[in-house]
Amino acid sequence: MRTAEVLVVLIFALSVLSSLATETSPPSELLSSRKVSLEDEKGPALHVNFFKEGRPNFNPLIGIFNPSLQAAYIALQAWKKRITSDPNKITSTWVGHDVCKYKGVFCAPPPDASCDRVVAGIDLNHANLGGILPEDLGLLKYLALFHINTNRFTGTIPLSIVGWELLYELDLSNNLFSGPFPQVTLALPSLAYLDVRYNKFEGPLPAELFDKALDAIFVNSNGFDENIPANLGKSPASVVNFASNQFVGGIPSSIGLMAKTLNEIIFLGNSLTGCIPQLGTLVELTVLDLSFNSLSGVLPTTMANMVSLEQLDVARNLLTGTIPGGICALPNLENFTASFNFFTGEVPNCLTLPTRGVLFDDAENCIAGRPFQRSPQECSAFLGTKQACPTIPSPSLPSAPLPIPSPPDGGGSPSIFPSPLSSLPSPHSHPPPPVSSLPPLGHPPPYVYQSPPPVAYEAPPPYQSPTPPPYS
Repeated sequence: MRTAEVLVVLIFALSVLSSLATETSPPSELLSSRKVSLEDEKGPALHVNFFKEGRPNFNPLIGIFNPSLQAAYIALQAWKKRITSDPNKITSTWVGHDVCKYKGVFCAPPPDASCDRVVAGIDLNHANLGGILPEDLGLLKYLALFHINTNRFTGTIPLSIVGWELLYELDLSNNLFSGPFPQVTLALPSLAYLDVRYNKFEGPLPAELFDKALDAIFVNSNGFDENIPANLGKSPASVVNFASNQFVGGIPSSIGLMAKTLNEIIFLGNSLTGCIPQLGTLVELTVLDLSFNSLSGVLPTTMANMVSLEQLDVARNLLTGTIPGGICALPNLENFTASFNFFTGEVPNCLTLPTRGVLFDDAENCIAGRPFQRSPQECSAFLGTKQACPTIPSPSLPSAPLPIPSPPDGGGSPSIFPSPLSSLPSPHSHPPPPVSSLPPLGHPPPYVYQSPPPVAYEAPPPYQSPTPPPYS
C-alpha cells in the first residue's frame, strides 16, 4: 500500500473514533435525497436514489454495487466541471466510475461496514488548480481528510460540507477564498485540524471557534479584524496562529488558561495594543511571537515560569522597563528577540546568552552602554510620555482549559483502526522554512520556527505548510 493511502487510512481511523465520542446531527438533506439521472445509450434515463433505505438500485451503466462510490462519482464529476484551470492535468485522470483510481483521491473501508470501500481522503496539495468548490462535495460523507492547499480556488466554502461528519483535517490554505470566516467549519463534529491561512477571508473571528475542540487553528495571513475573541483561553488547541491579519485590541487575558495544551502561539504582524497579560502558567509553550504590534508596558516577570519556551520574539513593539533576568535564564531558550522597543535595561545574564548558544537581539532600544541603540533624543521623547496599558476585560471562564476529548476504545471497529491512538503518527505535514522579518500582508511565507524538509504524504511534526508562492 502506498504511503499516502496508509496516512489516509490512519487519519480516517482517528476521525471515526473521534466521531464516536460526539453526538452528531442527521446528514443534510443533500446527503439523504441526492438523485442522479444517467442516460442509457439504448434506453431512457435511469433514476437512482443513492441514499434510500436498503440496498441501492444497481445501475449496470456504472457497474458498481457501492452507493458511496456512486455518490462520490457524482460529486467529483461535478467538481471537475467547476475546475477551470488544471495545468498539471490532474483531473484528466478523473475518468470512469472507479473513483479510487482518480489522482488525489484515496479510499478505505468504511467504519460502518456498509460496503467494501469509500472515499476517505482527498489530497490535492500543490496541484495549482483553479475553480470553485461545488455544493455536490457534500456527497462525500465519509471524508476524513480534505487537503487542497496551494491552489487557486475562489469563492466561498459550500454549506453542504456540514455532512462531513468524520472529517478530521481540513486544509484550505493558500488559495483565493473570500468572504467572512467559514462558519460551516464549526459544525464539523470530528474536526481537529483547521487551516484557512493565506486566503482573503475577512471580518471578525467567531467566538465559537475557541469553544470547539480543535488541536490546530491557522487563520494567519487573511484580512481578519476586530478583537481576538475574549474566550481564546477556552480552546484546547496546541497551536494557534493569528499572524498577518488586522486584529486590534489586546491579547485576551484568558490565554493563561491554555496551560495544559498550548505549545505555540503567534500574534505577529497585527495592530494589538495594551500590556502583555500574565503568561507564567503556560509551562508547555515553546513558541511565543508577539512581534510587529503596538504592545506596551513591561515584560511580565512571571514569564520566567515558562520553562519550555524556546522561541520568544517581542520585537517592534512599545515595550519599556528592564528585560527580566528570569526570562534570560529559561533553560530551553534558543532565540530571544527584543529589538526595536524602548527597554532601558537588562540584567547581566541576558548578555551571556550568546555564550550558551542562544540567539539574542536587543538592538534599537534605550539600554545605556549597549551598541546599536536608539538615539537619546528618541528615547527621551518616548519615555517622557505616560505609558499606560488599556484595560482589557477578562471573560468569565472555567478555571482550566477544556481538554480534547479522548476517543473511545475502538472495540468492534475494523482492524484498520489502530489502538491506542497514541501509536498513530502525527497526521499533519508541510513544514516551511523560518523567516526572520515581517512579510507583507497577503503573500508572505508562514512565520514558523521548524524547518525539516517534508517527505511526501508522511507525517512529520504538525502545523506547518509549504511556503506558498505569491499570487500576481
